[in-house]
Amino acid sequence: MKKDIHPSNYRLVVFKDLSNDETFLVRSCANTRDTITYEDGNEYPLVKLEISNKSHPFFTGKMQFVDTAGRIEKFNKKFSKFSRKKKTEETE
Repeated sequence: MKKDIHPSNYRLVVFKDLSNDETFLVRSCANTRDTITYEDGNEYPLVKLEISNKSHPFFTGKMQFVDTAGRIEKFNKKFSKFSRKKKTEETE
């Protein structure tokens, strides 16, 4: 391996998902000012996350329902005037 290319400040860090308060402890070199007392009673640096695998819809299986029927109706309503002209011209 090449020397002096990897960070030397790896340490245990707690990552906290703010959307559901899930925490997990991993080794990281992420810089942070905050600290937290973890489940084991020790104090660790804290990195706050907006989303993680515990809250992301892809991993949780709780995908948002998209109203495709409403979109199709909106599209048909918007462009229906163009199709009517063509039909009336063909009948004449």
